[in-house]
Amino acid sequence: MTSKAKMTNFGLLQLPKVLLFLLMILSKKINAVVFRYLLMLILLVPGFSALATHQRAGEITYRHISGLTYEVTITTYTFAPSAADRCELTINWGDGESNELRRVNGEGGQTPAGIYCEHVGENISAEIRLNIYRGIHTYASASTYHIWLEDPNRNLGIQNIPNSVDVPLYIETLLVVNPFLGNNSSPVLLLPPIDNGCVGVPYLHNAGAYDPNGDSLAYKLVNCKGAGGLDILGYKLPSEVDSQNPGSFTINPLTGDILWENPTIQGEYNFAFIIEEYRYGVRIGYVTRDMQVNITSCNNTPPVIEVASDTCVIAGDTLNLFVQASDADNNRITLTADGGPLLLPVSPAVFEQPDDSVGHVSQTLTWATVCAHIRKQPYQVYFKAIDNGSPVQLFDLQTVNITVIASAVTNPMAVPLGNSMILSWDQHECTEAKGYRIYRRAGSSGFSPGTCQTGVPPETGYSLIATTTGAAITAYTDDNDGIGLVRGIGYCYIVTAWFEDGAESIASEEFCASLKKDMPVLTNVSINSTSVDNGSIDVAWSKPTEIDFIQTPGPFIYRLFRSEGFTNAVKQQIAEFNDLNDTTFTDNGLNTRDTAWTYSIEFINNTPGNVFSIGFSVPASSVFIRLIPSDEKIKISIITKVPWVNETYTIYRKNPSTEVFDSIGTAQIPVYTDTALINDTEYCYRVKTTGTYGTPGYIDPIYNLSQESCAMPIDNVAPCPPELIVELNCDERTLLFSWNDISASCAPDIDKYYLYRKGNPHILLGTFGSAVSSYEYQPEQTIAGCFFIVAGDIHGNTDTTRYNEVCVSIDNCPRYRLPNVFTPNSDSFNDLFTPYPGYTSVEKIDIQIFNRWGVLVFESSDPAINWDGKDKRSNTECADGVYFYTCDVYEVIGSPESPEDKRLQKRTLTDSVHLLR
Repeated sequence: MTSKAKMTNFGLLQLPKVLLFLLMILSKKINAVVFRYLLMLILLVPGFSALATHQRAGEITYRHISGLTYEVTITTYTFAPSAADRCELTINWGDGESNELRRVNGEGGQTPAGIYCEHVGENISAEIRLNIYRGIHTYASASTYHIWLEDPNRNLGIQNIPNSVDVPLYIETLLVVNPFLGNNSSPVLLLPPIDNGCVGVPYLHNAGAYDPNGDSLAYKLVNCKGAGGLDILGYKLPSEVDSQNPGSFTINPLTGDILWENPTIQGEYNFAFIIEEYRYGVRIGYVTRDMQVNITSCNNTPPVIEVASDTCVIAGDTLNLFVQASDADNNRITLTADGGPLLLPVSPAVFEQPDDSVGHVSQTLTWATVCAHIRKQPYQVYFKAIDNGSPVQLFDLQTVNITVIASAVTNPMAVPLGNSMILSWDQHECTEAKGYRIYRRAGSSGFSPGTCQTGVPPETGYSLIATTTGAAITAYTDDNDGIGLVRGIGYCYIVTAWFEDGAESIASEEFCASLKKDMPVLTNVSINSTSVDNGSIDVAWSKPTEIDFIQTPGPFIYRLFRSEGFTNAVKQQIAEFNDLNDTTFTDNGLNTRDTAWTYSIEFINNTPGNVFSIGFSVPASSVFIRLIPSDEKIKISIITKVPWVNETYTIYRKNPSTEVFDSIGTAQIPVYTDTALINDTEYCYRVKTTGTYGTPGYIDPIYNLSQESCAMPIDNVAPCPPELIVELNCDERTLLFSWNDISASCAPDIDKYYLYRKGNPHILLGTFGSAVSSYEYQPEQTIAGCFFIVAGDIHGNTDTTRYNEVCVSIDNCPRYRLPNVFTPNSDSFNDLFTPYPGYTSVEKIDIQIFNRWGVLVFESSDPAINWDGKDKRSNTECADGVYFYTCDVYEVIGSPESPEDKRLQKRTLTDSVHLLR
């Protein structure tokens, strides 16, 4: 470029943009076609091509090639006639390096500025050009990289971006290179970021994201960004432009559907959102889409698609999904489908498209699935029906989630062997399976998987006991992690196949078995009497009935062992029995009041010349209860460690008149609370458990008694929290707290009240006697915060974890606001630019004031500002006119008295002020 050309362009760039500004204002009030003609006339002014900026929408995606090498694609949509069209764009790789990427789509030719390009992009309309730029980059190491593009500038007249013609397009993509998470390619966005809509017609968009790795996707709206990747000053959501008719503008975080409920003003709007990828619960990247929609006035109704809701298909089966669309205006409809199933390299889905017809159209998506399609995340198919209405073609968009699931494991079996269970099943038909998951529970659940249900839900009572690796390994020995299974319990199992991304197959049928009854099995450890040194316990067991007399010919001996507490670590032999039918014993002289006792039986083969231990029974403990006294109640905690299943607990309390234990209630869980008691009065309890092994051949039900235990309820409960009320005086910056007297309704022994500001930790604002019911508080900095009051009784009981809080927001008083005019003419009235009075909670500000040329004339961090209308550089009076400012207001929230909880909330004000002398 010559010096003369540089000077010319520099001068043009410094021209006042009044004409553009006026045109932006007119764009809201004139017909869209007239607006475009005016815009074209401006762009035809000689030299004005420097301002003929063009960016409408864009996104950056990447594809893993090998190792640390990635192919990156920039996709942009631009104003087609713009002279700013470029053959190359600069990509910043996020590692400090950047490159020029060449455009790769379209034929060779000249740009609107007369520059030759090998590829000039593709015009999809007279005003919109699609551009694809692509390049390859190799990173030095694993890390996190922000790949970004900043390109001047956006197209003129975007309704929700102030002065959009001077705002660059900034888009970025996050690439996480992590060998522990595996290689990754970004989502592919199948539906374009350029749309049309009509005033008064709900607008819907979906990016049509397809993740080739099957990762989870999440969506959220973000602000459009400009220079330096910062949020654009004054950017608003499209729904916020018409302040008189605000509507909702939302994104579904799971499906990515964006819905603008009610567009009201014609024009072009930009908005941005990110698509995040998650693998194993870890975010591994995101793509930002900055896109544009053009809203016009039209008399058209969009088509309506009818298609089945989300569905599933078992790998190997064929899915036939019927879809149809109709148009109330009888326009011609074109029906298309996009999505991952249509892009698969192996056995992709088939949809004859485009399919079009007048008024009504229908088609069937056919997908012959295979095992390679199995994955945890559903596939999305995006059906789009667009009409040929004028001036805008409207459309409907429907997303269908299709999950390809693996069939169930077949022919499972369980065979008992000693203390273990040998499990086996057929190899899964899909060789892509990485292994199997084995689930177990005691007894049958009757679980049968529902349609599209995979894995084993927790509510079935099944627990995962093992995960195997290798599709060809189809057996597992369950020995309860070396402890051994319990005789008498019926064990049920379910097996599933699992896949690389965590997907599971449909659950196998439930299959059950029990161990052989070839060992003694304990059934009773019941306390007869409670004493510190002379208590007694009845012990009983069930004799073995399925002895292998070839391996153990007999005769046999029982040896009974006892250990203190609930462990069987240090056991002592206390008896020996030579008769298989001798299955009871009473153990005397024990401390049964303060501790539990655990028993086990060793089974001995006593063949002469061949004496050996066959094994030990599973130990069983006595029933031990702990009493936890509280205010007018006692909680009874029931502790046992037994091989059978206790199903109910019957609670007995001693009647002081008859000295007999009466039943007062039952529980299905090992805890019970006896209420409505009298404090400082002794109550005595014992508990009977009712249990079962759940299989034939054993005593059923199994009853066992606990020791007797006594306690007295005491007042150790804090009073219930009072209701707190706050009255705010904004002028005085005071808070008047008042609370109700709870002595009659809750606790008659109230002694004090404690008022706190909630924080980390809580801040005590005052302690008050029981007769006090109000307090006026003037905070040092901010009125904002949450407050609560608790009561304390004469026993010193108080609880700061249970309260009724009231919260005061900085919005409850006038916010920090700035006027739109001031008159620095030394008449002592409105001489300074300063905020409206009455604001609270402002710790500091950061204000910058500019003249219409963008020159900074004043700045301050003082919330009072007090600008006298003078230029800060020359100290001379600024000319009358409009001045623009941006003001970051830092308001205190949280508890300013607590450094750990004090927080500053930034609020940005952008507007203008008229200086009049």
